[in-house]
Amino acid sequence: MRWIERTLAIFGLFMLIYHTCFRLDRMISPSMSPTLQGVGPVGDWVLTERVSYWFRQPRRWEVVRLSQRDGTIAMKRVVGLPGENVGVEDQHVQINGRQAPFPPTMEPIEYYDYGNVGMERTMDCGVGYYVLGDDSIDSLDSRYEGVLPPQRMLGRVWLRVWPKDRVGFVNP
Repeated sequence: MRWIERTLAIFGLFMLIYHTCFRLDRMISPSMSPTLQGVGPVGDWVLTERVSYWFRQPRRWEVVRLSQRDGTIAMKRVVGLPGENVGVEDQHVQINGRQAPFPPTMEPIEYYDYGNVGMERTMDCGVGYYVLGDDSIDSLDSRYEGVLPPQRMLGRVWLRVWPKDRVGFVNP
């Protein structure tokens, strides 16, 4: 009888930790391709963790889970931090007038100067974050939605858990 109590207690603790600290989502759009695949019936399943942002702010190049203005959930990459000016020139992100170096895992990604950062315009992040989709041509991101307020940031996309040939960590 004791083993049933212990099993239920462990299961309850596991469920509490999961629902407090993590979220499992399926990528359904191609906006973060090639980092996250969302095309077709089998999009990437990703585990989002919510704990790190309790203790620190999001970092540049992290992929985050966010709530868009209309309430839909999306995943985008943080490129601009609070207090920075963001622009896009020659398919590279410009931060305060200087090209932001990509981590090695992001080298093939190109960002396009559309929306509020097109035609040599820049966007002031103020107290929010500027987020972009990796598939810059097909992404509803900060170029059209504006700067993302911190309260709409729901967690850091941490781990791809499915399909099995794409399992691995997401952030650089």
